[in-house]
Amino acid sequence: MPPTLAVRELRADDIPRIADYWLGSAPAHLTGMGVDLAKVPDRAGWTAMLTQQLNTPLPEKQSYCLIWEVDGRAVGHCNINQIRPGEQAYMHLHLWNAPGRRQGLGRQLVRLALPRFFAAYALQRLYCEPYALNPAPNHALAQLGFRFVREHVCTPGSLNFEQPVKLWELRREDLERLGLA
Repeated sequence: MPPTLAVRELRADDIPRIADYWLGSAPAHLTGMGVDLAKVPDRAGWTAMLTQQLNTPLPEKQSYCLIWEVDGRAVGHCNINQIRPGEQAYMHLHLWNAPGRRQGLGRQLVRLALPRFFAAYALQRLYCEPYALNPAPNHALAQLGFRFVREHVCTPGSLNFEQPVKLWELRREDLERLGLA
């Protein structure tokens, strides 16, 4: 029987699990995603940041987080930031445990999250800019129907080092084409 997949908004009881993911992941896993280990907040920092996000009204959020569930168990999260309501945002993807990776679950969970992101902020475009040397998200984005825009060097987020990234784009009209509208 295939697993039951679901996406829901962040809750207070998710905050320790997200902190555990960032603080308990192997350094090689984090640097493989382009993370600068010196920039990772401590547990108190994660708790404060995520609690603030949770308590901020949707229109005012700097970041909007959805939790991925498999058979009722939280297994990861995706979030958007650099949100410009009615225009665009940037998406980030995280499966928390190695056994859940490389099975196609992340791709299926992103498919469930995409309409929620577009609807929450009336987005016209959604971007994702993973580390160019991290094949998993780049492969998943291509399979999901994102368009490759370009490869360039930048510091894509507050936790990252300067790195080559691949910029991917999904437009609102793509949701219907992909059967997600």
